[in-house]
Amino acid sequence: MKVKALTRASSDYVGRSGDVYRLPRNASPAVHPFHREREYTRALQATKLDKIMAKPFLCAFDQHSDAVQCLATHPRRLRSLYSASADGELKSWDLSNRELLWSVGAHDGFVRVWDLDQCDARPNAITPVKTLLGSMPFTGVDTHWRDDSAVVTCGSQVDVWSLDRSDPVHSFKWGADTITTVKFNKVEVDILASCASDRSVTLYDTRLKSPIRKLILTMCSNALAWNPMEPFNFTVANEDTNLYTFDMRKMDIARNVHSDHVAAVMAVDYAPTGREIVSGGYDRAVRIWADGEGRSREVYVARRMQRILSVKFSADNRFVLSGSDDTNIRLWKAQASKSLQAMLPREKRHLQYQDRLKARFAHVKDVQRIARHRHLPSAIFKEQKKIRVVEASQKRKESNRRSHSKPGAVPFVPRRVKNIVKVEE
Repeated sequence: MKVKALTRASSDYVGRSGDVYRLPRNASPAVHPFHREREYTRALQATKLDKIMAKPFLCAFDQHSDAVQCLATHPRRLRSLYSASADGELKSWDLSNRELLWSVGAHDGFVRVWDLDQCDARPNAITPVKTLLGSMPFTGVDTHWRDDSAVVTCGSQVDVWSLDRSDPVHSFKWGADTITTVKFNKVEVDILASCASDRSVTLYDTRLKSPIRKLILTMCSNALAWNPMEPFNFTVANEDTNLYTFDMRKMDIARNVHSDHVAAVMAVDYAPTGREIVSGGYDRAVRIWADGEGRSREVYVARRMQRILSVKFSADNRFVLSGSDDTNIRLWKAQASKSLQAMLPREKRHLQYQDRLKARFAHVKDVQRIARHRHLPSAIFKEQKKIRVVEASQKRKESNRRSHSKPGAVPFVPRRVKNIVKVEE
């Protein structure tokens, strides 16, 4: 005789210990009369917790014996970092294990080209692939991640090299002053820009025989970085404590002026997303900016950190690296209060909800005050106070002159145009 029985797995209807039960919720506003007040309290608490949990500093690499002048990341390996110091030493680091992989005395007056795969495979027998000999000393060098054979150097002029030739493929010169830095466009291989000691920022196209355009500012620019997602935008770090973002198609006005540093800005870099900028300068502070904001959203300082000479975003946009005058490379979190551990989906949803609340109540005075508060060294704090007094005095003076002059005699000059002297074609 055949008997058919209905069976069910007990796991389908018996709960497990530790399960989170779904509670019924009525979304009607009539049932929740004080939901805005509760959300404001949650936003305030989330902002306070961000300040409490903010621990951005992770570690320091201190094997260099001189100031760290340059930092570079591998375009296809997240964990690799390369640094160069003022004594000509080149080092490779493993960021995951926080250890030094290899070190070599790379430079002594020449520009040498190195094969990173060969260096990683044979760290005890590292030899350069090619040596570039120029007619004048080099002050800057860059290469493009899409074209390994293209190298650009600067000094008295801008030279574009090919690894297959011993002489420059292209040479550009506009003026007699020294060119301090040169950078390839992250997207277009043929476009590059340079900063010179005559306060100029010059654009070049390797398909043409002469430079495209020259922008002259009131003070010198020390560093330059291209936006990796918007190839026509770039940012320069200036001696007047500001960063200026320009559109290469319309350089007679800045897209944005980023001003929070209190000393000359020496280094700048874009996040891989193109939405954030990191900078460092002589005020011994690392600042992170939103691309469209004029004020920094975060500032990192350390007690023994000296002048910042190089900064870099990691390729996954989670970390920031800074190289300073005290021979150290420091690793910071890009989001100061964000945990590096793996999170459960429920925890991720909770943090996303908190972020939406903070954005919703960001204009409220108490939330804004707590979010903007930073513990800064007294030197930076006092210098910021001086700058605010000077700016208020200048605005008051301009207002008085305008009110006691003939209409139109004292025109209003926007801040994005004030420090631009001229644009030459």
